[in-house]
Amino acid sequence: MRLLEIACFNEESIAKACKNGADRLELCNEMSVGGITPSESMIEFANGYDIVKYVMIRPRGGNFTYTEEEFEHMKTSISQLKIKKINGFVFGVLTNDCKVDKIKNKELLKIAYPLPCTFHKAFDEISDYKQALVDCINCGFENVLTSGTKKTALEGKSILKELIELANNKINIIVAGGVRSSNISELNKFLNATHYHSAAIMQKGMSSADEKEIASLKKLLNE
Repeated sequence: MRLLEIACFNEESIAKACKNGADRLELCNEMSVGGITPSESMIEFANGYDIVKYVMIRPRGGNFTYTEEEFEHMKTSISQLKIKKINGFVFGVLTNDCKVDKIKNKELLKIAYPLPCTFHKAFDEISDYKQALVDCINCGFENVLTSGTKKTALEGKSILKELIELANNKINIIVAGGVRSSNISELNKFLNATHYHSAAIMQKGMSSADEKEIASLKKLLNE
């Protein structure tokens, strides 16, 4: 059984994802910057559906190195959202030299415990992806969201395959980056991955998922 996670930037996408076969939601706002921490109203709306929900913890767009004030805000957000009937968190903190910040990530993971966490696409900003994977495993992340350090999963499929093999079931590699019904069969045949991630947004300028696309992704994943 393969898992389909849908990135939801608004309530419309949440409803479509839940009604068309998504296995898990990644809740976030501000698609234009790749996602930030969602509003509490969005989380409350999602809680009206019986589905696994992971919440992004990111105070702003841009890079993934944070000031002490921003980091404190991330810690507070996790503490406050843990009691909101969510199932996990998505975040990633890098050092100034673009490596996994093991100290800060472990601190966030400790606050999030026992909820599982995903290291998000900050992973693709790191040049030494092999060491980054080891660091994510040692920190205690359940998942890594990645397009194999490339712009799209198709471009990064060779590195994705290598990451899946290196992970050796110690951490889940979530295949992300332009994953669509038009390419998911090709990706799945090449990677045989267990986790896939898509926003399922089909038109430029749109911000909501396409319900037919979600259903197609789910169907193709399990053929």
